[in-house]
Amino acid sequence: MSEFTNVTVVKEANVYFDGKVTSRTILFADGTKKTLGIMMPGEYEFGTEKKELMEIMSGELEILLPGSDTWQKITGGESFEVAANAKFGLRINTITDYCCSYLD
Repeated sequence: MSEFTNVTVVKEANVYFDGKVTSRTILFADGTKKTLGIMMPGEYEFGTEKKELMEIMSGELEILLPGSDTWQKITGGESFEVAANAKFGLRINTITDYCCSYLD
């Protein structure tokens, strides 16, 4: 899906790591939520509350998933999931465009 229709966009940006990671929240009529954002090169750690599906639209990164000691390479067109209530590491190698879906 390359676009969303009939949604509400929260105007205020979500800004992390001194502006190196930003996103906008998209709310759907059925109560689901996604964020669309950009990550600049760097190394970051994030935490989840809900299960997340991260779709990488463009860019190159590596992810360290919970319970793993091996970094996995991800490129544009690929995705990964992170369990609820977990922490995961990201190494962003090139500017990365992403869509994050929050799952039940």
